[in-house]
Amino acid sequence: MEMTAVNEKLKKKGYKFTPQRKAILEVVSDSVGQHLSSEEIYDLVKVKNPEIGLATVYRTVQLLVELDILSKLNLDDGFVRYEMNDHDGNEHHHHHLICSQCGRIDEVKEDLLESIEKEIEMKYEFQIRDHKLKFFGLCKSCKENL
Repeated sequence: MEMTAVNEKLKKKGYKFTPQRKAILEVVSDSVGQHLSSEEIYDLVKVKNPEIGLATVYRTVQLLVELDILSKLNLDDGFVRYEMNDHDGNEHHHHHLICSQCGRIDEVKEDLLESIEKEIEMKYEFQIRDHKLKFFGLCKSCKENL
């Protein structure tokens, strides 16, 4: 999502695009594929903006999730992680491959569940709007080191 689109979305909901919000979004946007926790976002933002507080990061991240600008991820590792939304509300989120040994997280961009979704929608008369899928196993590196 581009910063101008974020600015418009914030304005539409009555919020300002503050320097702190911009700094947080830049960090998350520049960290594509890293799935950062609030604390990691704080550590990265603080480098260029030492005046920012952890509470500001927590509040901002929560607001950006509520506005569907960031996605909140629970990858079952004890942390809540965040990433930029890569959909416009009509597409599904991507899926994640999580290494149980080293914690590496890879993204699967393809939506391989389309036919299953269609079958569920027809059989149960249920409109699916989204799904989240996580695969747990061993990454290539960990598999090779067995």
